Amino acid sequence: MRQRIFRIAAAVAAAVALVFICRPAIAQERVRIAWAGDSPANSPIWVVEAKGMLAKQGLIGEVIRINASPTALQALLAGEVDVIVTSVTTLVSSRLAGADIVMILGMVPTFVDHIISLKSITALEQLKGKTGGVNRLGSTSDLGLRLALRRVGVDPEKDTKIITAGGNAERFAALSKSVIQFSIMPEPFVAEGEKLGFRDLLDIGSLKIPFWWNAVLTREPILKAKRPMFVKFARAMIDAVHFIKTEKEATKAIFSKNLRITDPESLERAYRAYNGIFPENLLPTTDGVKTMLDDLAHSNPKAVGADPKAFVDQSLVREVEASGFVKQLYKK
Repeated sequence: MRQRIFRIAAAVAAAVALVFICRPAIAQERVRIAWAGDSPANSPIWVVEAKGMLAKQGLIGEVIRINASPTALQALLAGEVDVIVTSVTTLVSSRLAGADIVMILGMVPTFVDHIISLKSITALEQLKGKTGGVNRLGSTSDLGLRLALRRVGVDPEKDTKIITAGGNAERFAALSKSVIQFSIMPEPFVAEGEKLGFRDLLDIGSLKIPFWWNAVLTREPILKAKRPMFVKFARAMIDAVHFIKTEKEATKAIFSKNLRITDPESLERAYRAYNGIFPENLLPTTDGVKTMLDDLAHSNPKAVGADPKAFVDQSLVREVEASGFVKQLYKK
């Protein structure tokens, strides 16, 4: 009889243990993330993945690299992913077209790229009459270059010719052959360009143009249906930004792996360029949206009366802030 009681007790204990072992797996939710672009602007996603920050918040992460922002948008609209990491260009164009897209986290609030040129060009006014190359006409790099040129007194439509020249490697090749005479590049590729003999003509970030170069977007119905998951995701992303700001060498190692660059100077310059650019709380704001709407106003009537507030949802960040999470990270 005693042996039977012992066997029953052991079975009950095993069953209870199994419940506790399985509970975390059952409780974990899955978040599907798509990102595009070989730039440190995406480094919070790289850190989230490399350092297991989604699991830390009780999430199972599926992080997918996609070649281009339009493809990422299509995946979001098709319900294949929950969030995409891309620019305000994608946000504004898709919402004006009727999509229920909204920005929930703001990552890079201005242009961090540089205008690089042939060595023979020594001043910005010398870009007049020259040909510039961007990744793709209509892309964020194209808009960034045009806005920067206008700020420094060069009309991109009248004074220059801007063409599609491909990715960073293709643009370097086009510069080498003088097919183009200037382009737009982020660090650490600016450092690479200088080693190839090109000139760092202008740090566009110094112009402080409000513009969400990189942000996290989702669809409003998904946000409503999966809000607890999104709060956890926001915490993981904010944690990743804190890591970037406080763990310099580990962050540079992550940059090196994702950018396939090992040169210490290039990595140092990339870290300096992006370390201070990410907002601590990743609060999305309307000013960067307004810049995009203003630029589109001359060609898209829907942009004229659009309210920038409709493109942004600050509630996730506000909820995370109210919990004290950000203050705890930064010991404020």
